[in-house]
Amino acid sequence: MKRIGNLWPSLATFGNLLSAALSAAARKRSRPDVAAFFLSLESNLIALCEQLNAGIYRPGPYHTFQIRDPKPRRISAAPFRDRVVHHALTRVLEPIWEPRFLPDSFACRKGLGTHLAVQRARQAAAAYPYVLKCDIRKYFASIDHQILNSLLARVLKCPPTLDLAATIIAASNPQEPVDWYFPGDNLFSPFERSRGLPLGNQTSQFFANIYLNPLDHFIRRQLKPAQYARYVDDFILFAESKSELAHMRHAIEEFLLPYRLLMHPAKSRVYQTAEGFTFLGWRIFPTHTRLVQPNVQRFRARLRDLQRDYQAGRIDWDDVSQSVQSWIGHAGHGDTWRLRQRIFDEFPFVLARSPISLDTSREDSD
Repeated sequence: MKRIGNLWPSLATFGNLLSAALSAAARKRSRPDVAAFFLSLESNLIALCEQLNAGIYRPGPYHTFQIRDPKPRRISAAPFRDRVVHHALTRVLEPIWEPRFLPDSFACRKGLGTHLAVQRARQAAAAYPYVLKCDIRKYFASIDHQILNSLLARVLKCPPTLDLAATIIAASNPQEPVDWYFPGDNLFSPFERSRGLPLGNQTSQFFANIYLNPLDHFIRRQLKPAQYARYVDDFILFAESKSELAHMRHAIEEFLLPYRLLMHPAKSRVYQTAEGFTFLGWRIFPTHTRLVQPNVQRFRARLRDLQRDYQAGRIDWDDVSQSVQSWIGHAGHGDTWRLRQRIFDEFPFVLARSPISLDTSREDSD
């Protein structure tokens, strides 16, 4: 495909920034920083537009905090004005990359997502006896800025758009230390290269897909597994034999080296699909799927918190119902009817106050 230029006239406009602001503020309008930005929305957008077109836009500092999801993760929240710019950039770039992405990449793309990725895995598990489950070590912290900028430049030939992307990438706050050596490195290479994208940015999610898009094409065109699915840095390949998948694992490890990425040695291995394997929070078998226990335990803890906060008057029933219905919608994509029944038997206050449905398209034997 030809490189794409002349993007700036549609990127740094008041209309695109307004649409980006509305998108960035979705379900967050009550937050103080968002409300403050919208209080003077027109003047804030005009100022951003002028800064972008004058080439003087500079991102502000991140606010960072830790979550457990389920393992500890460092989340970085950019100032809202910067989140508006992130959305403005991806609004222009996503239509360019979407035809270049394969349907095997499920993360952060319209019409796809975790549930369809799990459905792909379930169907493949029923058809093939072996699966290679892969995970990349410290993926977001390892993304190399120079390599990412070069991947963008392979497709774009619009200097101000590339400059804006480079500015956002360079402004990434420090992530986990990654000091691995790769072929051709000297003693100082791991410490001289800028790397790492903050979890929480709209642009980080989009750039993470771009960074591994060459891997998707390599796997599909060169390795040709029977089936394949990737969600960010978790990906699975299916085949008829263990030896095929062992060869594919070695080839993937070699392919990732120029991108300065390493496979996680403990989390990347071949499984028999009949014995089950975990993927995106689910335990997948050829005939059924189960939620992994940490997911169930977190929801039980969430229900205890909701019960306590509701009884103390800190939240209303709509808050309880919204949280519960969201989890039911997620759990309903697997064989979890009896599991849900047991959980809500433990917390009768939920069913006593609301006609929450536990139905799913099929019952299970859990």
